[in-house]
Amino acid sequence: MKNIVKCENETLVFPRCRLTPNSLVIPENLTFDEWEQVGQTLRKIDGARLWWFGDWCNHGERKYGEKYTQALEAGDYEQGTLRNAAWVTGRIEMSRRRDNLSWSHHQEVAALEPADQDRWLKRAEKEDLTRSELRSFIRAERLKRETPELPSGKYRVIYADPPWPVDSMILDKWESPLDDKYQTMTIDEIKALNVEAIAADDCSLFLWTTHTYLREAFDVIEAWGFKYHCCITWDKASGWSLCGFHRMTEFCLYAYRGKINVNQSGEFIPTLIEEKKRKHSQKPDLMYKLIESNTPEPRTELFARIQRSGWASWGNQI
Repeated sequence: MKNIVKCENETLVFPRCRLTPNSLVIPENLTFDEWEQVGQTLRKIDGARLWWFGDWCNHGERKYGEKYTQALEAGDYEQGTLRNAAWVTGRIEMSRRRDNLSWSHHQEVAALEPADQDRWLKRAEKEDLTRSELRSFIRAERLKRETPELPSGKYRVIYADPPWPVDSMILDKWESPLDDKYQTMTIDEIKALNVEAIAADDCSLFLWTTHTYLREAFDVIEAWGFKYHCCITWDKASGWSLCGFHRMTEFCLYAYRGKINVNQSGEFIPTLIEEKKRKHSQKPDLMYKLIESNTPEPRTELFARIQRSGWASWGNQI
Protein backbone atom coordinates (compact mmCIF):
# COMPACT_ATOMS: atom_id res chain seq x y z
CA MET A 1 0.00 0.00 0.00
CA LYS A 2 1.18 3.55 -0.68
CA ASN A 3 -0.23 7.04 -1.05
CA ILE A 4 2.51 8.64 -3.16
CA VAL A 5 2.79 8.39 -6.96
CA LYS A 6 5.62 9.61 -9.17
CA CYS A 7 4.29 11.42 -12.23
CA GLU A 8 6.92 12.84 -14.62
CA ASN A 9 8.78 15.43 -12.52
CA GLU A 10 6.06 15.73 -9.88
CA THR A 11 5.40 13.73 -6.74
CA LEU A 12 1.67 13.33 -6.18
CA VAL A 13 0.31 12.74 -2.69
CA PHE A 14 -3.07 11.24 -1.84
CA PRO A 15 -3.85 12.43 1.71
CA ARG A 16 -4.60 9.58 4.13
CA CYS A 17 -5.52 7.23 1.23
CA ARG A 18 -3.88 3.95 0.24
CA LEU A 19 -3.29 2.89 -3.34
CA THR A 20 -2.95 -0.63 -4.75
CA PRO A 21 -2.88 -1.73 -8.40
CA ASN A 22 -6.66 -2.35 -8.27
CA SER A 23 -8.10 -0.13 -5.54
CA LEU A 24 -8.12 3.24 -3.84
CA VAL A 25 -8.82 2.80 -0.12
CA ILE A 26 -10.37 5.97 1.30
CA PRO A 27 -10.85 6.42 5.07
CA GLU A 28 -14.41 7.14 6.16
CA ASN A 29 -13.33 10.27 8.05
CA LEU A 30 -11.80 11.92 4.99
CA THR A 31 -13.10 15.48 4.70
CA PHE A 32 -14.86 16.70 1.59
CA ASP A 33 -11.95 19.05 0.78
CA GLU A 34 -9.49 16.17 1.09
CA TRP A 35 -11.69 13.97 -1.10
CA GLU A 36 -11.90 16.71 -3.75
CA GLN A 37 -8.11 17.07 -3.66
CA VAL A 38 -7.75 13.35 -4.38
CA GLY A 39 -9.87 13.72 -7.52
CA GLN A 40 -7.81 16.64 -8.76
CA THR A 41 -4.64 14.64 -8.14
CA LEU A 42 -5.97 11.66 -10.11
CA ARG A 43 -6.56 13.93 -13.08
CA LYS A 44 -2.83 14.72 -13.23
CA ILE A 45 -1.90 11.09 -13.84
CA ASP A 46 -1.83 10.20 -17.52
CA GLY A 47 -3.98 7.09 -17.84
CA ALA A 48 -4.89 7.06 -14.16
CA ARG A 49 -6.12 3.64 -13.12
CA LEU A 50 -9.87 3.35 -13.51
CA TRP A 51 -9.99 1.41 -10.27
CA TRP A 52 -8.85 4.53 -8.43
CA PHE A 53 -11.31 6.81 -10.19
CA GLY A 54 -14.16 4.37 -9.58
CA ASP A 55 -13.46 3.95 -5.87
CA TRP A 56 -13.09 7.71 -5.56
CA CYS A 57 -16.46 8.34 -7.27
CA ASN A 58 -18.32 5.77 -5.20
CA HIS A 59 -16.92 7.12 -1.94
CA GLY A 60 -17.93 10.65 -2.90
CA GLU A 61 -21.46 9.71 -3.91
CA ARG A 62 -22.02 7.69 -0.75
CA LYS A 63 -20.47 10.19 1.66
CA TYR A 64 -21.10 13.67 0.27
CA GLY A 65 -24.33 13.45 -1.76
CA GLU A 66 -25.22 16.69 -3.51
CA LYS A 67 -21.76 18.17 -2.88
CA TYR A 68 -20.32 15.21 -4.80
CA THR A 69 -22.48 15.96 -7.84
CA GLN A 70 -21.56 19.64 -7.76
CA ALA A 71 -17.87 18.80 -7.47
CA LEU A 72 -18.00 16.60 -10.58
CA GLU A 73 -19.81 19.27 -12.58
CA ALA A 74 -17.36 21.95 -11.49
CA GLY A 75 -14.28 19.80 -11.96
CA ASP A 76 -14.56 19.30 -15.74
CA TYR A 77 -14.24 15.51 -15.47
CA GLU A 78 -15.00 13.17 -18.35
CA GLN A 79 -18.44 12.06 -17.23
CA GLY A 80 -18.54 8.93 -19.36
CA THR A 81 -15.24 7.69 -17.96
CA LEU A 82 -16.34 8.33 -14.39
CA ARG A 83 -19.74 6.64 -14.82
CA ASN A 84 -18.13 3.56 -16.27
CA ALA A 85 -15.42 3.42 -13.61
CA ALA A 86 -17.91 3.89 -10.79
CA TRP A 87 -20.21 1.19 -12.16
CA VAL A 88 -17.50 -1.46 -12.46
CA THR A 89 -15.85 -0.72 -9.12
CA GLY A 90 -19.23 -0.60 -7.42
CA ARG A 91 -20.07 -4.04 -8.76
CA ILE A 92 -16.75 -5.72 -7.94
CA GLU A 93 -15.57 -5.60 -4.33
CA MET A 94 -11.89 -4.94 -3.67
CA SER A 95 -11.33 -8.45 -2.35
CA ARG A 96 -12.55 -9.91 -5.64
CA ARG A 97 -10.26 -7.94 -7.96
CA ARG A 98 -7.25 -9.68 -9.56
CA ASP A 99 -3.95 -7.84 -9.93
CA ASN A 100 -2.89 -10.00 -12.89
CA LEU A 101 -6.07 -9.43 -14.91
CA SER A 102 -6.86 -6.25 -16.81
CA TRP A 103 -9.58 -3.73 -16.09
CA SER A 104 -11.32 -4.99 -19.22
CA HIS A 105 -11.46 -8.55 -17.84
CA HIS A 106 -13.21 -7.24 -14.75
CA GLN A 107 -15.55 -5.14 -16.86
CA GLU A 108 -16.73 -8.28 -18.64
CA VAL A 109 -17.91 -9.89 -15.38
CA ALA A 110 -19.17 -6.78 -13.57
CA ALA A 111 -22.83 -7.41 -14.43
CA LEU A 112 -22.72 -10.96 -13.00
CA GLU A 113 -23.50 -12.11 -9.47
CA PRO A 114 -20.48 -12.19 -7.09
CA ALA A 115 -20.13 -15.97 -7.19
CA ASP A 116 -20.11 -15.94 -11.01
CA GLN A 117 -17.62 -13.08 -11.01
CA ASP A 118 -15.25 -15.19 -8.92
CA ARG A 119 -15.77 -18.25 -11.08
CA TRP A 120 -15.03 -16.49 -14.35
CA LEU A 121 -12.11 -14.42 -13.05
CA LYS A 122 -10.56 -17.58 -11.64
CA ARG A 123 -10.94 -19.31 -15.00
CA ALA A 124 -9.49 -16.30 -16.85
CA GLU A 125 -6.42 -16.46 -14.57
CA LYS A 126 -5.99 -20.21 -14.84
CA GLU A 127 -6.42 -20.42 -18.63
CA ASP A 128 -4.81 -17.05 -19.43
CA LEU A 129 -7.92 -15.93 -21.32
CA THR A 130 -7.96 -12.73 -23.32
CA ARG A 131 -10.82 -10.31 -22.77
CA SER A 132 -12.40 -11.43 -26.04
CA GLU A 133 -12.16 -15.10 -25.08
CA LEU A 134 -13.66 -14.41 -21.67
CA ARG A 135 -16.56 -12.53 -23.24
CA SER A 136 -17.23 -15.38 -25.68
CA PHE A 137 -17.31 -18.03 -22.96
CA ILE A 138 -19.62 -15.96 -20.76
CA ARG A 139 -21.93 -15.24 -23.69
CA ALA A 140 -22.08 -18.88 -24.75
CA GLU A 141 -23.07 -19.98 -21.24
CA ARG A 142 -25.74 -17.29 -21.00
CA LEU A 143 -27.25 -18.16 -24.36
CA LYS A 144 -27.37 -21.86 -23.54
CA ARG A 145 -29.17 -21.08 -20.30
CA GLU A 146 -31.52 -18.33 -21.49
CA THR A 147 -32.40 -19.04 -25.13
CA PRO A 148 -35.76 -20.85 -25.39
CA GLU A 149 -36.66 -23.30 -28.15
CA LEU A 150 -38.06 -21.69 -31.29
CA PRO A 151 -41.86 -21.91 -31.55
CA SER A 152 -43.22 -25.13 -33.02
CA GLY A 153 -45.12 -25.26 -36.28
CA LYS A 154 -44.80 -23.48 -39.61
CA TYR A 155 -45.42 -19.74 -40.03
CA ARG A 156 -46.31 -17.69 -43.08
CA VAL A 157 -44.93 -14.49 -41.51
CA ILE A 158 -41.82 -14.12 -39.33
CA TYR A 159 -41.19 -10.75 -37.70
CA ALA A 160 -37.78 -10.38 -36.00
CA ASP A 161 -35.87 -7.70 -34.10
CA PRO A 162 -32.55 -9.42 -33.27
CA PRO A 163 -30.41 -8.16 -30.37
CA TRP A 164 -27.56 -7.02 -32.62
CA PRO A 165 -24.21 -6.88 -30.76
CA VAL A 166 -24.36 -3.19 -29.92
CA ASP A 167 -23.13 -4.02 -26.43
CA SER A 168 -20.61 -1.23 -25.97
CA MET A 169 -20.15 2.37 -26.93
CA ILE A 170 -17.13 4.65 -26.73
CA LEU A 171 -17.26 7.24 -23.97
CA ASP A 172 -14.04 9.26 -23.82
CA LYS A 173 -11.38 6.56 -24.41
CA TRP A 174 -13.10 3.87 -22.41
CA GLU A 175 -15.90 1.43 -23.12
CA SER A 176 -19.18 1.38 -21.25
CA PRO A 177 -21.46 -1.67 -21.45
CA LEU A 178 -24.99 -1.41 -22.80
CA ASP A 179 -26.07 -4.81 -21.58
CA ASP A 180 -28.23 -3.06 -18.99
CA LYS A 181 -30.59 -2.40 -21.93
CA TYR A 182 -30.83 -6.03 -23.11
CA GLN A 183 -28.68 -9.09 -23.64
CA THR A 184 -27.09 -9.11 -27.09
CA MET A 185 -26.03 -11.85 -29.52
CA THR A 186 -23.15 -12.11 -31.97
CA ILE A 187 -23.83 -12.15 -35.70
CA ASP A 188 -22.90 -15.85 -35.87
CA GLU A 189 -25.31 -16.65 -33.03
CA ILE A 190 -28.15 -14.85 -34.81
CA LYS A 191 -27.37 -16.59 -38.10
CA ALA A 192 -27.23 -19.99 -36.38
CA LEU A 193 -30.89 -19.85 -35.30
CA ASN A 194 -32.80 -22.46 -37.31
CA VAL A 195 -35.45 -20.02 -38.52
CA GLU A 196 -35.84 -21.82 -41.83
CA ALA A 197 -37.28 -24.79 -39.93
CA ILE A 198 -40.32 -22.76 -38.80
CA ALA A 199 -40.94 -21.02 -42.14
CA ALA A 200 -43.80 -22.15 -44.37
CA ASP A 201 -43.15 -22.89 -48.03
CA ASP A 202 -44.37 -19.37 -48.83
CA CYS A 203 -43.16 -17.12 -46.02
CA SER A 204 -42.49 -13.42 -45.43
CA LEU A 205 -39.66 -12.19 -43.20
CA PHE A 206 -39.63 -8.69 -41.72
CA LEU A 207 -36.18 -8.16 -40.18
CA TRP A 208 -35.20 -5.06 -38.19
CA THR A 209 -31.64 -3.77 -38.36
CA THR A 210 -29.62 -0.61 -37.75
CA HIS A 211 -27.21 1.52 -39.76
CA THR A 212 -24.30 -0.30 -38.13
CA TYR A 213 -25.56 -3.78 -38.92
CA LEU A 214 -27.28 -3.17 -42.23
CA ARG A 215 -24.77 -5.23 -44.23
CA GLU A 216 -24.80 -8.10 -41.72
CA ALA A 217 -28.60 -8.22 -41.89
CA PHE A 218 -28.35 -9.45 -45.49
CA ASP A 219 -26.11 -12.29 -44.30
CA VAL A 220 -28.74 -13.21 -41.71
CA ILE A 221 -31.46 -13.21 -44.36
CA GLU A 222 -29.45 -15.63 -46.48
CA ALA A 223 -28.53 -17.84 -43.49
CA TRP A 224 -32.20 -18.14 -42.56
CA GLY A 225 -33.11 -19.27 -46.09
CA PHE A 226 -34.77 -16.12 -47.46
CA LYS A 227 -34.31 -13.74 -50.40
CA TYR A 228 -34.15 -9.96 -49.93
CA HIS A 229 -36.87 -7.91 -51.67
CA CYS A 230 -37.14 -4.35 -50.28
CA CYS A 231 -36.42 -2.05 -47.34
CA ILE A 232 -38.86 -0.20 -45.07
CA THR A 233 -37.35 2.89 -43.43
CA TRP A 234 -38.62 4.11 -40.07
CA ASP A 235 -38.32 7.86 -39.39
CA LYS A 236 -38.13 8.06 -35.57
CA ALA A 237 -38.29 11.89 -35.39
CA SER A 238 -35.29 11.74 -33.05
CA GLY A 239 -32.09 9.82 -32.69
CA TRP A 240 -28.48 10.04 -31.61
CA SER A 241 -25.39 11.53 -33.20
CA LEU A 242 -22.25 9.59 -34.08
CA CYS A 243 -19.26 10.44 -36.27
CA GLY A 244 -20.93 13.49 -37.79
CA PHE A 245 -24.32 11.91 -38.57
CA HIS A 246 -27.63 12.34 -36.73
CA ARG A 247 -29.11 8.85 -36.95
CA MET A 248 -32.88 9.31 -36.99
CA THR A 249 -33.84 6.18 -38.94
CA GLU A 250 -33.88 2.39 -38.65
CA PHE A 251 -34.61 -0.25 -41.23
CA CYS A 252 -36.96 -3.21 -41.55
CA LEU A 253 -35.82 -5.44 -44.40
CA TYR A 254 -38.45 -7.51 -46.19
CA ALA A 255 -37.42 -10.92 -47.53
CA TYR A 256 -39.31 -14.02 -48.59
CA ARG A 257 -39.03 -17.71 -49.39
CA GLY A 258 -41.18 -19.46 -51.97
CA LYS A 259 -43.59 -16.83 -53.24
CA ILE A 260 -44.25 -13.35 -51.86
CA ASN A 261 -47.44 -13.59 -49.80
CA VAL A 262 -47.98 -9.89 -49.13
CA ASN A 263 -51.22 -8.40 -50.51
CA GLN A 264 -50.54 -7.05 -53.98
CA SER A 265 -53.74 -5.11 -54.43
CA GLY A 266 -55.47 -2.46 -52.38
CA GLU A 267 -53.49 -0.55 -49.72
CA PHE A 268 -49.81 -1.38 -50.04
CA ILE A 269 -47.19 -1.41 -47.27
CA PRO A 270 -45.25 1.88 -47.54
CA THR A 271 -41.46 1.82 -47.58
CA LEU A 272 -41.34 4.90 -45.33
CA ILE A 273 -43.15 5.07 -42.00
CA GLU A 274 -43.14 7.85 -39.42
CA GLU A 275 -43.70 7.31 -35.71
CA LYS A 276 -41.98 8.92 -32.74
CA LYS A 277 -39.37 6.88 -30.97
CA ARG A 278 -40.33 5.69 -27.48
CA LYS A 279 -38.26 3.64 -25.04
CA HIS A 280 -34.99 2.00 -26.03
CA SER A 281 -35.29 -0.51 -28.91
CA GLN A 282 -39.12 -0.40 -28.96
CA LYS A 283 -40.33 -0.60 -32.54
CA PRO A 284 -43.33 1.30 -34.01
CA ASP A 285 -46.83 -0.11 -33.42
CA LEU A 286 -47.65 0.81 -37.01
CA MET A 287 -45.53 -2.10 -38.27
CA TYR A 288 -47.78 -4.63 -36.53
CA LYS A 289 -50.87 -3.04 -38.07
CA LEU A 290 -49.37 -3.02 -41.56
CA ILE A 291 -48.30 -6.66 -41.32
CA GLU A 292 -51.62 -7.83 -39.86
CA SER A 293 -53.63 -6.09 -42.59
CA ASN A 294 -51.44 -7.22 -45.49
CA THR A 295 -50.19 -10.73 -44.73
CA PRO A 296 -51.74 -14.14 -43.94
CA GLU A 297 -51.70 -16.05 -40.68
CA PRO A 298 -50.10 -17.78 -38.84
CA ARG A 299 -47.50 -15.23 -37.73
CA THR A 300 -44.67 -15.36 -35.20
CA GLU A 301 -42.52 -12.64 -33.64
CA LEU A 302 -38.95 -13.58 -32.74
CA PHE A 303 -37.14 -11.74 -29.92
CA ALA A 304 -40.50 -10.44 -28.72
CA ARG A 305 -40.83 -8.59 -25.42
CA ILE A 306 -44.59 -8.96 -24.99
CA GLN A 307 -47.20 -11.53 -25.96
CA ARG A 308 -49.26 -10.12 -28.84
CA SER A 309 -52.77 -11.40 -29.57
CA GLY A 310 -52.88 -13.52 -32.70
CA TRP A 311 -49.12 -14.05 -32.82
CA ALA A 312 -46.80 -16.80 -31.58
CA SER A 313 -44.26 -14.81 -29.56
CA TRP A 314 -40.72 -16.05 -28.85
CA GLY A 315 -37.95 -14.49 -26.77
CA ASN A 316 -36.29 -14.53 -23.35
CA GLN A 317 -37.94 -11.28 -22.19
CA ILE A 318 -41.57 -12.43 -22.38
